[in-house]
Amino acid sequence: MSLSPQERPRRVTLGSGIGRRSFVGSVGAGVLGATALGAGVSAAQALPAPSRQRRDADLRYAFLGTYGSGIISCTYDTATGALTKKGGFPGVVNPSFLALSPSGKVLYSLDNGGREGAVRAFTIGAGGALTALGPARSTGGANVTHLSVHPTGRHLLSANYGAGSIAAHTLNSDGSVGARTSLVQHTGSGPDPTRQEGPHAHQILTDPAGAYVFAVDLGTDKVYTYRLVAGSGTLRPVSEAKSVPGAGPRHMVFHPTAPYAYVANELNSTISIYAYNTSTGVLTRGESQPTLPGGSDPGTRNYPAEVVISADGRFVYLSNRGHESVARFAVTNGGAGLRLVDTVPCGGSWPRHISLSPAGTVLFAANQYGRTVGTFTVHRETGALTSSGTPFATVSSGCVLPV
Repeated sequence: MSLSPQERPRRVTLGSGIGRRSFVGSVGAGVLGATALGAGVSAAQALPAPSRQRRDADLRYAFLGTYGSGIISCTYDTATGALTKKGGFPGVVNPSFLALSPSGKVLYSLDNGGREGAVRAFTIGAGGALTALGPARSTGGANVTHLSVHPTGRHLLSANYGAGSIAAHTLNSDGSVGARTSLVQHTGSGPDPTRQEGPHAHQILTDPAGAYVFAVDLGTDKVYTYRLVAGSGTLRPVSEAKSVPGAGPRHMVFHPTAPYAYVANELNSTISIYAYNTSTGVLTRGESQPTLPGGSDPGTRNYPAEVVISADGRFVYLSNRGHESVARFAVTNGGAGLRLVDTVPCGGSWPRHISLSPAGTVLFAANQYGRTVGTFTVHRETGALTSSGTPFATVSSGCVLPV
């Protein structure tokens, strides 16, 4: 199937296994204690080993989902975000989005190698090596574009952009993907004849409490609420929240503690605030605001893509494709408001995806067209982003998953 112009590509301490990727991560600065040196061994001779130990403790894994080059495994420096390629798994087609199991031992990816999309699982071994775990499973629709793991670790959720449908699969005890348990087809369209001629499910995620599942559909201008039935794995419709007509909702993120969600709208370059009823799963749209500073002109149409939030809920970050930037918003009014603070260059072109490290100290920007990954340090108090050096040169990437 042909993709739309916007979809077309133009701590794990090393050696000790991968721990669970917590929602609120932290990294402490280790202090090396003094070591008594044996007779005849100088301090200079003894330094290299502790230095290597300290350096390894500062490195964690990151995985890049790409267009045309499979999955790339890297290490990254937890202080600067500097990436180093280690290997990967080339035998998967356009794995533009990745997700991690709650155990941190299994990586899930998209695979668009057939008429229908598919999802796959990989065990993560020493050095970030990936080994296929079980067969690929069809998502039941064309151009699968997003996936996420339900917090219970028992189901994998996916969104088919091309087909405008969402799916659920069981996850086996070893983490492999089992049978598809649900396939829900969206219907409808929006006012943009090019991008909203039909449904285009772009994201599927679960609220922080694990109570409801949400599908963000760019084509129908809606965010759908579902309940995942634990026993059967069926997705049952609960409610629908309408965006501004023609906004094209793409991705959403929940506030970690307050009852609000924030939706990046791809087609009208805005971000919208939704009040969230945690009891019923109902979203109610509030104000929307531009994702670019007043008066700025990127010289081309701007398409917001990914939206993420700091673990403390104080800052929201959004990627602007066209403006080629990452916007920083301060969360105000207990989560009910957003204030655009600034934007910084993304370190490349077309930042399709951004992500925060588990510790929240580094932000990555996957620049799809620029074939780079921009790396930024995050100021703990102000949330400000500072480029930490030359962007990492790579292939066309759609996702960076730091673990």
